[in-house]
Amino acid sequence: MMGDILYYLIVIAAVLLIRRYVFNITRVQGKSMLPTLKSGQWFLVWRWPYLFHPPKRGDVVICCFPGRKVKHLPFLHQPMVKRIIALPGETIAIHEGQVFIGGEALEETYLSPAHCRFVRDMAEITLQNDEYFVMGDHRSVSLDSRRVGPIHRKMVLGRLSVRLIPPGKGPNCYIRRLPPQG
Repeated sequence: MMGDILYYLIVIAAVLLIRRYVFNITRVQGKSMLPTLKSGQWFLVWRWPYLFHPPKRGDVVICCFPGRKVKHLPFLHQPMVKRIIALPGETIAIHEGQVFIGGEALEETYLSPAHCRFVRDMAEITLQNDEYFVMGDHRSVSLDSRRVGPIHRKMVLGRLSVRLIPPGKGPNCYIRRLPPQG
């Protein structure tokens, strides 16, 4: 009896540690990442790499915004799927829908004109040493850093990597990073 309880406690602890530090599974909800991701898709989220290396521009991540809580569970942050657009220390501005990093236009080949009718401007801001600017690929409907501000590094929970449901087939099976700028 005592051996069974100890066994189950060890299994539960192992599962919790794996979910916290290695990987998790998440479901995309909503339209904010169209056309890259569709609502209802399930992805493997790697947490492990961000324990040792900072997120990179173009990473599609699961993150939390300050003040956004899970409905009926107000002690939990609501996770969101977004793309890293600007990195710590960078200056970002938006003019007529075009994103500028350090005064240079950001090439965003993953965007679809049908999902990017957002043409409002955003004044230039400079990110602090631990801040990231994230946006959804469907700029017209995405709740992201344009409205809630930059997010802190600790709020970036992991990088989406492999589509699980529907099972990944072909070139859209994996989430790819943007090519390096420069």
